[in-house]
Amino acid sequence: MPTCLITATNRGIGFELARNALADGWKVYGSVRSDTAAQESARALGDGNVQLVFDVTDHDAVSRAAADLDAPLDLLINNAGIITPARQSPLDMDFAGFMKTLEVNTLAPLAVSQIFLPHLRRSRAAKILTISSQMSFMGYRKADTLAYRASKAAVNKVMQGLASELEPEGIPVALIDPGWVRTSMGGPAADNCPRDVAAGILSVAGALGIEQTGKIFKWSGEERSF
Repeated sequence: MPTCLITATNRGIGFELARNALADGWKVYGSVRSDTAAQESARALGDGNVQLVFDVTDHDAVSRAAADLDAPLDLLINNAGIITPARQSPLDMDFAGFMKTLEVNTLAPLAVSQIFLPHLRRSRAAKILTISSQMSFMGYRKADTLAYRASKAAVNKVMQGLASELEPEGIPVALIDPGWVRTSMGGPAADNCPRDVAAGILSVAGALGIEQTGKIFKWSGEERSF
């Protein structure tokens, strides 16, 4: 049975990723930030999933969860993300909020990848995917939600670097643009259904080989420019 770790599985894309993976026969380890969320997610997802409790920005907690996990990982999906703060324009920036967004969206995916790398190395076909955003595109010149845009542009570069380092080991690292998704973050008017996006992301994961490492893909499978 293939195994995957998906961060933030209690709602949105993460929940649908876990549900789709379970339906496809995966053993799913999902991360949530509280025991209550873990219990709720475990009940909602049913058999085959194990909820790990850690905040992705608490690297000590992530390390403890990794130490308690005695299993190889075939797939890591860095899904956790935030779109705060409320004030994030170039002329009116909540800098403390900006730092928090960078912690969650940029630094945490790298930290989680590093910490769980020994588990990935135990797999014969390990892969790492990180959820990016169409708002990270450098040709998309808009000033609103700047902290979020910058954090996702930064995680693209971080994961490119990780891809280069892990390429000799045969572990592909790629980024996913999920588009505008109907979640609590995207809102009800968004274009894409989270269940469809989750299915598309897992399809990209299944087809991902070392020759695609360091690239960014739309959830529907097409390669996208940075």
